[in-house]
Amino acid sequence: MDSAATLLRDIFGFDGFRPGQGEIVEAVHDGKNVLAIMPTGGGKSLCFQLPALMRPGLTIVISPLIALMRDQVRGLREAGVEAGALTSGNTPEETDAVWSALDEGRLKLLYLAPERLASGGIIQTLRRAGVSFIAVDEAHCVSQWGHDFRPDYLRIGELRRALGVPVAAFTATADSETRQEIVDRLFDGNPPETFLRGFDRPNIHLAFQPKDRPRAQILSFAAARKGQSGIVYCGTRAKTESLASALREEGHNACHYHGGMEADDRRSVESRFAREDGLIVVATVAFGMGVDKPDIRWVAHADLPKSIEAYYQEIGRAGRDGAPAETMTLFGPDDIRLRRSQIDESLAPAERRDADHGRLNALLGLAEALTCRRQTLLSYFGESGSPCGYCDLCDAPVETFDGTQAVRKALSAALRTGEWFGAGHLIDILLGSATEKVRARGHDDLPTFGVGREFDRRAWQAVFRQMMGHDLLRPDPERHGALRMTEAARPLLRDETTIKLRRDTISKASATRRPTVKTLVSEEDAPLLSALKAKRRALAEAAAVPAYIIFNDRTLGEMAEARPSTLDDMAGISGVGAKKLERYGRDFLAVISGEVAEVHPARRKLAGKDAGGLYDRLLEVQTQLSRGDCGTQKPMSCSASQLAKLAEARPDDLGRMTRILGDRRAERFGAAFLDVLREAS
Repeated sequence: MDSAATLLRDIFGFDGFRPGQGEIVEAVHDGKNVLAIMPTGGGKSLCFQLPALMRPGLTIVISPLIALMRDQVRGLREAGVEAGALTSGNTPEETDAVWSALDEGRLKLLYLAPERLASGGIIQTLRRAGVSFIAVDEAHCVSQWGHDFRPDYLRIGELRRALGVPVAAFTATADSETRQEIVDRLFDGNPPETFLRGFDRPNIHLAFQPKDRPRAQILSFAAARKGQSGIVYCGTRAKTESLASALREEGHNACHYHGGMEADDRRSVESRFAREDGLIVVATVAFGMGVDKPDIRWVAHADLPKSIEAYYQEIGRAGRDGAPAETMTLFGPDDIRLRRSQIDESLAPAERRDADHGRLNALLGLAEALTCRRQTLLSYFGESGSPCGYCDLCDAPVETFDGTQAVRKALSAALRTGEWFGAGHLIDILLGSATEKVRARGHDDLPTFGVGREFDRRAWQAVFRQMMGHDLLRPDPERHGALRMTEAARPLLRDETTIKLRRDTISKASATRRPTVKTLVSEEDAPLLSALKAKRRALAEAAAVPAYIIFNDRTLGEMAEARPSTLDDMAGISGVGAKKLERYGRDFLAVISGEVAEVHPARRKLAGKDAGGLYDRLLEVQTQLSRGDCGTQKPMSCSASQLAKLAEARPDDLGRMTRILGDRRAERFGAAFLDVLREAS
């Protein structure tokens, strides 16, 4: 590795590798397929830039962010390395210069956005250029259900096969499931040489706080770090703008960033952030993937991130220079409901949504942790360590209590109700609240009814939240968010283990009074509403129409509350007209109640009308008389359209009946049908 050491010193100015870099560089240099999972700020770029200089030919670097590519190309050129990038952000002169260098064989590294792979002729061009290997940065973007999915990353496998060269893939964010997806999509399922180089960022201080006047909490956190570069992540575009304005009013140099801004405005913020000291960017997650600013001193989350992987990646933008950095994440029940609904409304398969609920549970477990947060975070990624002494829980340990009995009561309530209900209904049972829903299902007769009166409702909500944080319960996407017990809970039920819960969370939940959040439906019906929205979204995309054209939110909310089980019930929902009922009724019924029996089109047109009930009664009578009064005659029946005509026309004499049914059918069914019609009059 003498040449590597020489280049490391002469080109990059380092006397030695960081832990884990050397063996990755060697494997890439030797032409092996490589997957390297390294912590953010751990020096991933060097692991492909250095081998690119050691190997003959051209190295292609696939990267998702134009700003990052331009920064790396600029840095390499400053170091005397011939590098270029072909991006949509290039000027015509820059693009011409890259093509000239490529034609002349001078380039050592060519950066491409994944979208460039869709352009015609690019593979033939790269074949002629003598590509030596392909480096893939932010390789987790290949994961189709990940938070940073880029569809054109799926083309990289095709590029690898066409060029017949090795691939080195790098990411800081990949659990075992995502790693397998990278192997499948980039390496055709053939395991590459894999390097897992640790997730610990010991210079980053971790902290969580329950939301309590969240704007004031963010302003206070920023005030204590005035003049330092920071990022505040928000869940909505509107919040980025209002919070940035509030920070400026407090004297901070702050701006906002989100995906709804004009491209030039976004580039301006990116440029300012890279250029200015002490700038605070208040942003959605659209900002930051690949941010390489080394001196970001703090990252705050004004809203709970989407998953523990997203949290890890976002806080990883702080302290890339290795100096101390701080983070603070706010969380509250509204955040959790939002993240749950986003998962439930996604079009991902059920098993993926279940896994995403598990990832969110892992983040809640970090938020509700009892001991060192770093230990909790690292254990999720399969690592262990001693208490770090550099997180809020190491600074001030929390008070805990034995929550074993409370958890067992909650699990018992879930199991005795068939795991078909959410936390709200289970808490009603535990508190002995004989609501209409509890009584209708006979749950007031359960042994668990009223056994949990030692806590109030808010305290039980805290227990259930902590149980999900421990991944003892998960919302079941197939049951519209009903809580199901995980395997991790079985030892508690069997009295084989105990569990501690946070006392301060329980106390705060009991003592704090929050204003009621006005929502479209109750918390109990929210998961079903999310499922209905997901179906609406799929239908709208298939029809290329806005979602509200299918049904508006109010109509879906009424469906979620009323839970119609038949087309007749569905027809009674406000906003469900005859045409929409015929076109979409069965689709939404299937979401609400599972399999829906096939209904003849003639009957479907009568749904919600009095004639529909008449049709059903006529059908019953016809079944009884299909072989005549004596039950021995030749079988006979009317067509569905004939029954529908009878139900709508309601003939009051046998003559009119005969004109609809014909002589033979009128003879067998006429008198009985007239009795049904007269009873309905």
